[in-house]
Amino acid sequence: MTSLHDTSVRGFASDNYSGIHPEVLAAITAANDGHQTAYGSDVYTARLQDLVGEHFGAGAEAFPVFNGTGANVTALQSMLPRWGAVIAASTAHINVDEGGAPERVGGIKILNVPTDDGKLTPELIDREAWGWGDEHRAQPLVVSITQSTELGTLYTPDELRTIADHVHERGMRLHMDGARIANAAAALGLPLRAITRDVGVDVLSFGGTKNGAMLGEAIVVLDPAASEGLTYLRKLNMQLSSKMRFVSAQLVALLENDLWRRNAEHANGMAQRLRSAVESGIADGSVRGVEFTQPTQANGVFAVLPEGVADRLRESFRFYDWDEARREVRWMCSFDTSASDVDAFVAELARLTTD
Repeated sequence: MTSLHDTSVRGFASDNYSGIHPEVLAAITAANDGHQTAYGSDVYTARLQDLVGEHFGAGAEAFPVFNGTGANVTALQSMLPRWGAVIAASTAHINVDEGGAPERVGGIKILNVPTDDGKLTPELIDREAWGWGDEHRAQPLVVSITQSTELGTLYTPDELRTIADHVHERGMRLHMDGARIANAAAALGLPLRAITRDVGVDVLSFGGTKNGAMLGEAIVVLDPAASEGLTYLRKLNMQLSSKMRFVSAQLVALLENDLWRRNAEHANGMAQRLRSAVESGIADGSVRGVEFTQPTQANGVFAVLPEGVADRLRESFRFYDWDEARREVRWMCSFDTSASDVDAFVAELARLTTD
């Protein structure tokens, strides 16, 4: 089959737009010959369990799933009784970008808290952490945080530990949406365990798709006491792959030889290059009217553009509006973003803002 798309087209809309990393694609091919037992009883899923133990500590268990929404909904269901609720930032993916799946599929009440930078704090959590024993209120029993956040910001290990202690002291559990956990760990220069299990995260949604996989995430249970019934919930939620070896093989490729880190470091580096180039343009006057709205800490850049520039810039490079009312946009970099992609993008931005 010949390619149906123009492979020269590049963009900054999402790290989901990139293809499959060649090492991940090779892993899928390597897993393809012969027969393997279905539904996770295969050697690739067994190898994934070994690697999860190496990266997250003995006893950590992975449940491969198809996508991030499935990981989040299924993980949270396993952490909650029917009357339970989840506290999350108002910007959280489970609150904004999952089509109501937590509520409609998971039956989960989300108690969302406004936050300017996408991060929760103990004080923000306490705005909704109340009403235990009140039969009229959904019981807040889990807090869900995102690392890195939907606004591209990072929690430090100390911030995570403070949140985990605060949550646990109140009898709640801590879930982490780690769709971009690799970018966070790479930016902080830390192993995966240092910002998950070691700081008190109970259950993690581990992302692969945004970091070079074709498809596939994993629910990683770090504290078995925090999760129940995943074996059944994964099937119930249509997230149990019959040919699981092909999902697991991708995650194995990412976790072996630190491909996850190499990919994330590159994506983060390209975001820093983009930001630095725009900042230099602002300083020398070659870029005008652009303002940044968030620190660039991982692989996303958030900025406000002059009136009309976004649509003209999108004629050459795809990216999304974040807050259309204030002309805020989001630019994402991925494992295959090149320096020339960034340079061409900034050159076009400079041209459009100085015309």
